Amino acid sequence: MEFSLLELNNVLGDIKYLSEEEVDSLNFKSISIDSRTCSENDLFIAIKGKNFDGHTFLPEVLNKGVKSVVIREGMQKLLPYNFPCWIVNDTLEAFQKLTLLKRKKLNIPLVAITGSVGKTTTKEMIGEVLKKLGKIKLSHENFNNEIGVGLTILETDIEHKVLVLEMGMRGIGQIENLSKYSEPDIAVITNIGTAHIGLLGSKKNITYAKCEISKFLNPKGVVIIPANDLLLEETLKKFWKGKVIKVELLNIENQKDSFKKDDNLQGFYNASNKTILIEKNTFEISFEGIHNASNFLFAYAVAKYLGIDFASFNKFDFASLGGRNKILKSVKTTIYDESYNASPESVKACIENLQEKPRNQFFIFGSMQELGKDSEKYHKEIFNLINNSDIEKCLFICDKKNEKIYFNYLKDKKKFLVFNNIYDVPKEINKSTKKGDCILIKGSRCWQLEKIIELIN
Repeated sequence: MEFSLLELNNVLGDIKYLSEEEVDSLNFKSISIDSRTCSENDLFIAIKGKNFDGHTFLPEVLNKGVKSVVIREGMQKLLPYNFPCWIVNDTLEAFQKLTLLKRKKLNIPLVAITGSVGKTTTKEMIGEVLKKLGKIKLSHENFNNEIGVGLTILETDIEHKVLVLEMGMRGIGQIENLSKYSEPDIAVITNIGTAHIGLLGSKKNITYAKCEISKFLNPKGVVIIPANDLLLEETLKKFWKGKVIKVELLNIENQKDSFKKDDNLQGFYNASNKTILIEKNTFEISFEGIHNASNFLFAYAVAKYLGIDFASFNKFDFASLGGRNKILKSVKTTIYDESYNASPESVKACIENLQEKPRNQFFIFGSMQELGKDSEKYHKEIFNLINNSDIEKCLFICDKKNEKIYFNYLKDKKKFLVFNNIYDVPKEINKSTKKGDCILIKGSRCWQLEKIIELIN
């Protein structure tokens, strides 16, 4: 899908230093911000990031024979005299404007997903379920910021039937910006939790930031949210006046007692056989736990909105991403690898899932980050949950600054051991576990707990 000179001029303003002889021949195959993969038929945009400045790579892309570039005002000195270029105040904004141009040229449904937890898993589920429509484009693992979302849009081809994007944030206005330059048709908010509460200050602010996803939504589109979250519903009304689908997951035991008071899309989870009943259709999914059944309900809602019909029985085998929903079995133990990240809500969900496992249960728990002034409170809630559970032992990892605080709280609770170095954990867990035991591994990204998995028997 090429970009014409006229299209680019309409978005970026007129190109500089282009001779009349070159006007008719200047088209671009794609947009690039990476000098390593840029080709002579691409338009290179020199973006300045935290750790790099694309302007320093201009000599490299010029050697590849590019016909034009986008640069920041004042950087003309880095180019040959009268070299054709677009000069802008902000090259990142220029990049985002061009990704929106590509998005409009694609003319396919775009699903945008955000939420405090579960958005990556939900994205993968949606991608798998939508394969009934044809080839689906998903954002790579954590391409969920202004660069990653843009790159995913640029990588999408005309053969793709639907584009599914994950949108993350660390502050007010960031998801609004992602929505502005992608113009979704379907927005999914998986939940509102306490992840990033240390950065945003309150659940009210987190809810506001997540609802920004609907700011530039197609007016004929839809927002899909969890039912029974009144703060989310009221906040969303400030942004969105269109169609809303509320999904609600209940235990199968509640099916007979449940009745429709409104238009909620209900699913019923059967923990005994790991199936989900939705509108008279039964689904069996490979991911365990009621939290994953809830994530699947969002995927079903998206699929239904896009016109997919399901059989009476459906089975989906989802691929596990690193540190999420991954089950590793050895001759001695079964490891449930949830090491990618952690928030109070996701930790509680994983503990609930662990409780369903036979034999002795162990938990390697890396402390949760970005919880602000309430961090100690949230950790103590998890400790109390563990203490009242069937978990045999919890190996808790925290930094030295907080080690004494947590050690004093846990010293009378025999289930707990406190560490501040992840590499001290394998020796202890190997000594404590027996054949057939289960180990849950979960912690914030900073701990990189995946590094110790191969050291556990």
